[in-house]
Formats: sequence, C-alpha cells, structure tokens
Amino acid sequence: MHPTETLSSCHTIALVGNPNVGKSTLFNALTGLKQHTGNWPGKTVSYAEGYYTYAEETYRLIDLPGIYSLATHSKEEEVTRDAICLSPPDAIVVVCDATCLERNLNLVLQTLELSPHVILCINLLDEAKKKAIHINLQQLSGYLSIPVIGTCAQTQTGLDQLLLEISRLVHTPSDKAYAPIYPQPIEEALAELSPYTEPIAQKLKLSSRFLCLKLLEDETAFDVWIRPHLSDVPIFNHPDLSFLDLITQTRTKLLTHYGSIKQLQDTLVTSNIHESEHIAQRVTTFSNPLAQDRDRRIDRILVGRYTALPIMLLLLAVILWLTIVGANYPSQLLFKFFALIEKGLGSCLYFLGVSDTVYDLVINGVYRVLSWVIAVMLPPMAIFFPLFTLLEDLGYLPRIAFNLDYPFKKCCAGGKQALTMCMGLGCNAVGVEGCRIIDSPRERLIALLTNSLVPCNGRFPTLILIISLFFIPTHLSLSSTFLSAACLIGASLLSLGLTFL
Repeated sequence: MHPTETLSSCHTIALVGNPNVGKSTLFNALTGLKQHTGNWPGKTVSYAEGYYTYAEETYRLIDLPGIYSLATHSKEEEVTRDAICLSPPDAIVVVCDATCLERNLNLVLQTLELSPHVILCINLLDEAKKKAIHINLQQLSGYLSIPVIGTCAQTQTGLDQLLLEISRLVHTPSDKAYAPIYPQPIEEALAELSPYTEPIAQKLKLSSRFLCLKLLEDETAFDVWIRPHLSDVPIFNHPDLSFLDLITQTRTKLLTHYGSIKQLQDTLVTSNIHESEHIAQRVTTFSNPLAQDRDRRIDRILVGRYTALPIMLLLLAVILWLTIVGANYPSQLLFKFFALIEKGLGSCLYFLGVSDTVYDLVINGVYRVLSWVIAVMLPPMAIFFPLFTLLEDLGYLPRIAFNLDYPFKKCCAGGKQALTMCMGLGCNAVGVEGCRIIDSPRERLIALLTNSLVPCNGRFPTLILIISLFFIPTHLSLSSTFLSAACLIGASLLSLGLTFL
C-alpha cells in the first residue's frame, strides 16, 4: 500500500532549520524517491514532502523552508511557523550546522518555546571535524532536555540513531524542555497571562508560554490565536472580553519598561541570542584555538572601521583586473577560431551559388553577430563567476553586506539591500529576485528599483569594450589593464553612489 493511502495513520515529522545546514540532504537520505514538491496554498513558497518506513510504521516527513527565525518577517518564516503551529506535527526535527552552532541555536530556542516535542539534529559533523570543532552532544542534550543526535547526512552517518529517537518521541512524547529566561518584567507578564492561555494552548497542542509571548508582542495575535476558540473553551463561554483587557493592561505595563512594541521584540530576540551564545560556549570546544584566534584577527581587519572599505575596493579591483587581463587571450583565440569557420562557411555558400543578400544575412548578419557576442562576452563571464564564487565560499560576501549596512541605514534603506547588491554583481536578475528577503515593503521597493543600477557580469563585457575604445590606449600593456580595472571600479562606485542618492 502506498504511504499516501494510509495518511491518517502516518506520523507527521517536520524538518526545520537555517538555510544551508544540509536539511534537504537529510530529507533526501530519509525519503529516497518517495517524495514530491509543491507550493503552500496561497503562497509562492515551495515545500517538499516524502515518506519513509521505520519499524513497520509509516512516517510523513515535511521539509519546511529554510529560515533563521520564527519571527514572521518573510513568507518563508510565516509558512514554517504556521505549519508547526496551526497543524502541530508529532515531532519537530531542528537541523543545525555543527560549524556554527551558536547562530543556529536561536531557532532551536524559539522552537522549544513553541513545542517540547523537538529533536535536535547536529549535522555536518565532518565539516566541524575539519575545522577542529567538537560539540559535546550529551551535555547539550542534558542542557536542553531534548534528544540531540549528531549526523552527517551526506554519508548517512547517524541516521539510524535519528530514526530511533524520532520513533521514541512519537510514541512517548515528553513535555519537558528548556525555556529561555527573559528579563523580570517579561517573566512577570508571562506568569500573569499563562493561566488564561493554558486551555487554548492545550486545545492547539502548543506551549502556553508561546501564546503569551505572541499576545504581548503582536496586537493582532488575539484575533488569530484566541478568538476562533472562544466558544470551545469553558473559561471563554461568556461574551466577556476581560481577558483582552488583561492583555492590553499587561502590554501597557511592559511598554513602560521598553517604550514600544519594537523595543520589546528586540529585547526578546536579544535574550535568545545571548542565551544561544551562552549554551554554545558551554558545549563547544576547539582543538586548535590558534585557528579561531586567527579568524577573529582576520575579521577585525576585513570589517574594521578604517580597513573594511579599502580592502573591499582592492579585492574588487583585483577581480576586475584578472577578468580584463584574462579575457583578452581567450577572446582573441575565439575570434580567430570563428574567423576560420566564417571563411569555410562563406566558401560553402559561394560554392552553392547563393545570392549576395542571403550571404550577407547568414554571414554578416547571423553568424558574425553571434560569434562576436560569444567571443566578447563568454571569457569575462567564465573568469568573473569563479572568482566571485571563491569570495562567497571564503565568507567574504556577508562581510561586504556588514560593511555596507550602516550607509544603507543612513540612506533610510534596508541594510539587507547590501547583500542583494552583492548578488547583483553576478546577475541583476538574481539580485532583484533576492529582494524578497527584505521585510519592509517600502525598503523592498527601493531595492527593486535601484538594484538594476549595479553593473552585473552580463554588462562587464560591454563596459570593458567601451572603456577599451574610448579611455584606454590601443596597445595592451600592464598599465592599460590597471587603468581598465580602475575605470570599471569607477563605474561600480558610480552605480553605488546613485543607489545611495
């Protein structure tokens, strides 16, 4: 019998995690070919769903979109939150990257606030080993009061233990889990609201603490989470909305400490991040501390106040110079190669006796234009993209975004636009599409309109050609290539200045 025929008897498991933690690799390893993809109803966000069998039982596995937080600022975060809140799964597997546990634990703590039925999967242990990082899984499990399994999804290491823990949690769920401690005013507000939210939390199979937090930080949460269930819970049988008044009073009392809902939300996020740092420091050890110190010293240089921008311009200049110098030689070879083909093709057409009109159309129109475009545009792309990818693999692009965050904020734009502009250097289409990560509709619109000003890789050959024709001496020399790179950087800085303007 196909798993979809026994859907009602399936145990539903949700996979949650940051992007690029190996979540999809883990999903594919568990489900094999028994999977399909689609879009959430009314959303453009895709999901993957599959099935696997363990101990003669069928499990339905849902691969939720990769997110960094359950705070709903994007469609992906909204989809993931609703998937595990409105239709709670039997178990939630949070997948973390062993090489950056501190950053991943923020999502783990948020998930534990929502439900105690959580398994923590520490993936990419092989990469952590290469970086001399060791995580005490047993200590982490004791600290969070949930199962913690180490895996390497690519080699399928640890998957048997993960399947066993999922089976145990599904059949003997535990209500004990770690809860972050917030500043005293917030804890007092949670204690005041918890008795009233408990009936609703039990009905929704959610944590009462999670509902209280949502009611305090989101003014629309009452209508979303509470009001639909007023008639189903005895404590709300009467049309008395005193609970809503209590929420308003409690929130008002909190705002005397924090000033605004935004500041309250920032306090909650900051508390989780500090708790994540504390936990990660307790369970993580480094076999080679000198390597970690070296990384911090590099960061102090790459994102330093006085060194960040000069280094960023220097690296861009080196990449553009290598692109210009390296593209000349393959371009000349391609021109000679296509010229030989053009000569042979022309001879064939003369031999066939075609008219001059057809000859001009085929040779001077179609073939010569196509061959020149390939000879001019292909070499710069073939050189720039690998170099740009190298910067991304070395982790420098996020540092560029960090360096440009403050100028964008001063221009009343979103700091995330800096990252989309970096993506636009490779391809404007990707940079524009990446604007979906920007929360504010106004800032997203600004990014959409200005990201096309970035000279992408597709425009570099044209820019190089124009620079070579009008600004650079005809003879190729070392000084002329440096001048070409400087002109190309000037064009990039001009686009950045127009974006800021």
